[in-house]
Parts: sequence; C-alpha cells; structure tokens
Amino acid sequence: NKYTILLFLIVILLIFKRFFGFEKDRHRYIKDILLETIIFLMIFFILYYLFGIIIGFAKTGNNYTLVGIKTFFIPIISLVILEEFLRYMMMSKAEDNKLLTIITVLLFVFLDVSSTINYVTFNSAYDKFIFFALTLLPAISINISLSFLVLKTGYKPLILYKLIMSLYFYILPVVPNPNQYLSSVIQFCIPILYAYRIHIFFQKNHDEEVERNYRKKRIVPLFSSLIVVAILVYLTSGYFNYWAIAVASGSMEPKIKKGDVVIIKKINNKFNKLKKGDVIAFEYRNVIIVHRLINIIKEKDKYYFYTKGDANDKEDNFMIEEDMIVGEVNHKIPYIGIPTVWLNELN
Repeated sequence: NKYTILLFLIVILLIFKRFFGFEKDRHRYIKDILLETIIFLMIFFILYYLFGIIIGFAKTGNNYTLVGIKTFFIPIISLVILEEFLRYMMMSKAEDNKLLTIITVLLFVFLDVSSTINYVTFNSAYDKFIFFALTLLPAISINISLSFLVLKTGYKPLILYKLIMSLYFYILPVVPNPNQYLSSVIQFCIPILYAYRIHIFFQKNHDEEVERNYRKKRIVPLFSSLIVVAILVYLTSGYFNYWAIAVASGSMEPKIKKGDVVIIKKINNKFNKLKKGDVIAFEYRNVIIVHRLINIIKEKDKYYFYTKGDANDKEDNFMIEEDMIVGEVNHKIPYIGIPTVWLNELN
C-alpha cells in the first residue's frame, strides 16, 4: 500500500531530522540541470512515441477522477518528493562512506519493490526470474543512478525526473505499448542514460552566456519535434476520429499503392452516409483491409457491405457487417509507410 510506504518515509524523515538534521540544497547549476532534465525527457518521449508507431499504442483510461487522484496522483507525487528529499539528506551525510551509500541505495530499492511484492509469487524459477528481470533490476538501476547524481544535482531535478517518468502513464490518454520484457529494458536503461547525460554536463566548462544561447537554440527544434510526434500519435493510435495506417498490399493499385499511408475518418455508426464507390477500411480476421465499396444492402435497420480491391479480378468473398467497419478513407500520403511495411514483413 503506497500510503503505508508514505507513512514509513515520514517516520524515517522525522527520525533522521532528530538525530542528524537537514542540509540545505545550494547547488550552483540548479536551473541548468533542471533544463537538461527537461531536454533529456523531451528527447526520450520523442523517440519513445516514434517507436510506438511500430510497436503500437495502448489506451490508459481516465484517471482524472477522485479515485484516480487518491489512488495514483497523491501517493505517487508525495512518495517521489519524500524519497528524493530523504535520498539527498542521507547521501549528504554518507559523503564518501561506501557502507552508508550502499545502505541508502538498498533502502530505496526496498521501497520500490515493496509496493509490488504482494502481487508476486515465487513458486517456480520462472516466477523468480520474472521478479528479478521486471521489478528488481529496474529498481536497482534507477536507485544507483539517482544516488550517484543526487550530490551533484540536489533533489529538485531528480524529483522532476521521477515525477514525469512515474506519472506520464496516468496523465496521457495514449502511451506506447511495449511487451513486459521490452518495458523492463527501457526502465533499466533510461536512468543510466539520464545519469550519464548529467555527468557529461558537469564535465564541460560552463560559460553562462554560451550555455544560455545553446539551450535556446535546442529547445525550439525539440518543441517542434514534440508537436510532430503528437500529430503522429494522434493519427496512428486509433483512439481519435482520424487514423493513419500503412497499406501493406497492392490490391488497391494504381490509386493506392503498397507503402502509401491512408488517413481514415471514423464514421461513428453513421453507416447511411457510405455509398458505392467509397474506399473504406474494415477489420477482417484481425487485419485492417482497405477496399472499395461495390454494394450496400440494408436489412432490418442493419447495413451489410460488399467490397473489392481495384487491382483484384473478383470481389471479396465475404460480407462485411457494421461492427467490422473502421472508417472511410479520405486522403493518402504516398510512400511514407514503406518503412513500416518492411518492418512488419520482417516480423
């Protein structure tokens, strides 16, 4: 229970203050490190969502409810702030003491895995492997990385980093959908890359004017890239009114070629607006097919559709029902779907 862990952290902080006191965070480059953190996270999300075009997206559900706020937002925000504040205080006291450093890292690894331990079984070697690979390794990675950074950066940049990485799944309506093993690799690698990026920052000679101009030049293209990625996500996730898919066959040539991307507008049950000659997208045996309507039949307030590919000699040998319709094809973008088609064919 996150609230139990929260109470545990508060007790530790009170005990720590009683015996050791708190250190003030007076880091010189705090604003620069916050900006470096934001830039790193922007690059990560750009690449992550571009990768989502290949691996697919998942809908996260509506967490903006009283239950969602109580279950996710309040405990996660509180835990992150208290954990990183406590980490900074403990590492400040540990300084070069390796034993105290190891104890600090182990404490935070324990806190991370304790919230999931009730859902884990250890009945077999496979269960133990799953726990080690999917839970323990990412917890070790992030806590070693942040403990390495905290004395250089202070706790504020780490709070920002962890809040965004912990909450984006609950804030954004659509997220990339990697399998659990790939997700574990991402969770393991990203904190290490973040720690390395901040480490490189401290290896540089810092001319404030040069640094300021350099960051201004970087932020504009990064924000532009984020807008492009947001549009791509909007068109490829399938959760909005428009949907973009790459055509994987030549059945609609010459009008629509293999590797073209078509923009599909969802019809939202308005089947009466479809007419012969329209190009539609429909799902058949878990595959999205783009073909032309050649006949429409209405029986007992239900529509049934018959289609044919422009390049095919015969019409499709199956009937399409209403729940199979994805939408109507409005536009196409030539050739840009070729990489996606190639990747799917490799799989």
